[in-house]
Amino acid sequence: MFCYQCEQTAKGEGCTVSGVCGKQPDVAALQDALTYALAGLSAYALEARKNGIIDRAVDVFVCKGLFSTVTNVNFDPDRLSEYVRRCVELREGLRAKTGADLPEGPATFVPAAAVTDLAAQGETLGFKPAPGVDQDVFSLQSVLLFGLRGVGAYADHAQILGKEDDAVYAFLHEGLVATMRTDLGVEALVGLVLKCGAINLRAMELLDAAHTGRYGHPVPTRVPLGAKKGKAILVSGHDLKDLEGLLEQTAGTGIHVYTHGEMLPAHGYPELKKHRHLYGHYGTAWQNQVREFAAFPGSILMTTNCLQKPAWSYADNLFTSGVVGWPGVTHIAGGDFAPVIERALALAGFEADRAGKSVTVGFARNAVLGVADQIVEAVKGKAIRHFFLVGGCDGARLGRDYYTEFVEKVPADCVVLTLACGKFRFFDQDLGAIGGIPRLLDVGQCNDAYSAVQIALALAKAFDCGVNDLPLSLVLSWFEQKAVAILLTLLHLGIKDIRLGPTLPAFITPNVLKVLVENFDIKPIGSADADLEAILGAA
Repeated sequence: MFCYQCEQTAKGEGCTVSGVCGKQPDVAALQDALTYALAGLSAYALEARKNGIIDRAVDVFVCKGLFSTVTNVNFDPDRLSEYVRRCVELREGLRAKTGADLPEGPATFVPAAAVTDLAAQGETLGFKPAPGVDQDVFSLQSVLLFGLRGVGAYADHAQILGKEDDAVYAFLHEGLVATMRTDLGVEALVGLVLKCGAINLRAMELLDAAHTGRYGHPVPTRVPLGAKKGKAILVSGHDLKDLEGLLEQTAGTGIHVYTHGEMLPAHGYPELKKHRHLYGHYGTAWQNQVREFAAFPGSILMTTNCLQKPAWSYADNLFTSGVVGWPGVTHIAGGDFAPVIERALALAGFEADRAGKSVTVGFARNAVLGVADQIVEAVKGKAIRHFFLVGGCDGARLGRDYYTEFVEKVPADCVVLTLACGKFRFFDQDLGAIGGIPRLLDVGQCNDAYSAVQIALALAKAFDCGVNDLPLSLVLSWFEQKAVAILLTLLHLGIKDIRLGPTLPAFITPNVLKVLVENFDIKPIGSADADLEAILGAA
């Protein structure tokens, strides 16, 4: 196997024996086979579009197929092999509609019947560097592929809630085909990578519209970190529709529902917080789930990434939904959460109320821009010196305590915006306020980077300057492919001087990094003290 798509890849180079994430070689090979098959399906989708044929089932499947290859999503060989076969079935349907016979390769791939044989095929189809291949070209194709996986995830979330744009689907097909082409040079691929960022902005916009249209705009909301006596269900991941369905199905059962990880921002949405049994938040970021899930006295629903190998102590309490899968773990299909509820009722639940801190969520763009005049005046009056967006993915690698230290050392006249699971390094700290404006503003999930972008654009308009001229610095952490897509969006927008850590991606060659540095002044994080001095000294 060879996989280097996430930040924690072995030795900072690539996983070749088994994945640090828990992915075994057969699963890696099946994901490679699926990626290869998706490129073939997309080749026929592009051919069909030339003839005015657009197949929504194909478009949606490509999103789900890409999402299933994101880090810590699907570890189930049987389900991955089903995806491959369905992919080829859809491809053959388009081939019949178009009457075209495309060149040998992904468009003619025939999957083996047995899962083990299909995995063996995948080993020969793996997306990995080969001798004689231009390493900068392969690097950019890797960036493109991983960005597409992030876009596919966001587009899937959006379409589940009824928001779609054919331009997103069309680019996913274009991009997948481009990852397999041998006639593209660096310049063409740089253009596709930046276009991926533009398309991801649109995908996040769709998801934002889907969330706010169905659940209302988030409002500042205090969320308890303790627990209530009684039966309990924990919901992790990102899928608000699954949470909504579970809340509706648990109404009147006496079960309290808790969020975990990136589900924390759900408490700020009016149409979700109206469910009184959505009580509070339990735990922190994904990499702590083995310890946290083992201690949770109820059932657990994992709706999206990030899933880790379940410990035996809670495996029977764990359920997956959507594209998530682990062998032997019960999968919920069709939105019927009865097995999750039955398991929660059979377990002890919390034996007594537990006191705990509380945190405030709901500072998405509407909430922040509602006090934009106040913010502008605070900046002009020098009450607020600088804004920092400190967020992104969390992870287990040493060095991520940088973000905790950084936020703790941010001067008292500065404001920190945060989003995604990177916030759990400091989310429960009380940083106080400046003129009634909290110094720590939780913007939301990783996809709420769209909201953060809108805040920055609105402030730039208010100050009559460019985004890069704002007293704003981005200090980001990355882990998986959604983060890659978001980074490409920021580059598409021309945002410069981004600090990225804890390490730079293994799939970035020195020459590609040079392009990023020269054009966008992107840089690795250093020490908290040195970075703060560099930023504020020039602010």
